[in-house]
Amino acid sequence: MRVPGFWSFAARGFSLQCPGLLCCRLLGPSQATRNMSSKRKMDHLERTAGNNRQNALYPAEVRGIITESDTVKRLRIAVPPDFSFKAGQWVDLFIPGVEKVGGFSMCSGPGVLQREGIVELAVKYSKHPPAHWVHTMCTVGSQVAMRVGGDFFFDPSPSDPSVDLLLVAGGVGINPLYSILLHTLDLLHRNQASRRRDFNIGSAHLCYSAKNTQELLFKSSIIAACQEFPDKLSCDLHVTQQITDVDAHLQPFINRGRITEEELRSHVDLQRTLCFLCGPPPMIETLSKTLVDFGLPKDRILFEKWW
Repeated sequence: MRVPGFWSFAARGFSLQCPGLLCCRLLGPSQATRNMSSKRKMDHLERTAGNNRQNALYPAEVRGIITESDTVKRLRIAVPPDFSFKAGQWVDLFIPGVEKVGGFSMCSGPGVLQREGIVELAVKYSKHPPAHWVHTMCTVGSQVAMRVGGDFFFDPSPSDPSVDLLLVAGGVGINPLYSILLHTLDLLHRNQASRRRDFNIGSAHLCYSAKNTQELLFKSSIIAACQEFPDKLSCDLHVTQQITDVDAHLQPFINRGRITEEELRSHVDLQRTLCFLCGPPPMIETLSKTLVDFGLPKDRILFEKWW
């Protein structure tokens, strides 16, 4: 699809100053030190300059806006037929009238794109202009443009060996991991429908921490997926600042306090586990070090930091 002239201009002309994400394999303490010690916050496009990106910039239209929590809105965005992405990737989001470029992970799976022509973004409120626009100015029918990028994804082929996924999320870091979980669920449905093993799907366990149950995004869908395939999918949901009683239907899945070393260790197999982590940098650095201390090879630990 040809990109309209406005968007061709926009891609060149927007200033590149926005908080964003960093996604990579765990390389070692020196890299984390360099990223955290910089006094000047790098913008999203600068921070992700080393990541793979698609060349195409796609026009898109907001078709739905859903309130996920007091602080998070989920956009349902219609895209052209040739738009594609891998579970866990993000988009550069270009908004008319907003100079700064947003960087947001998709929270939907590729299956939703195939079935409905829709991708979804869950955006937490902040004064960062793209996020602020989502919460204060975006309406159904708003026109945007998006470009897919990122090396943090799960995209198995039928011939790939089975792995066990450990997905670790903090706050809105759930977005790419929820996309990966949904993709795993779609592959399990595909195997089930075909009555054969089209894909070698191992297990997937999600450890997800937020302030309270209201901020645990997608919790009902996560629990439903785990109940549908209890031999394949499981989750531990954590709340760190819950001051009210937990709803009865959630109680079996809720843990008070942070994700623990013991919990992670119980879901790590040094030969089979592939770990994806996404959340605030301090959380990711602490937990990735813990996984390395367990003996999990660094090339089996992938992380994405939200700043």
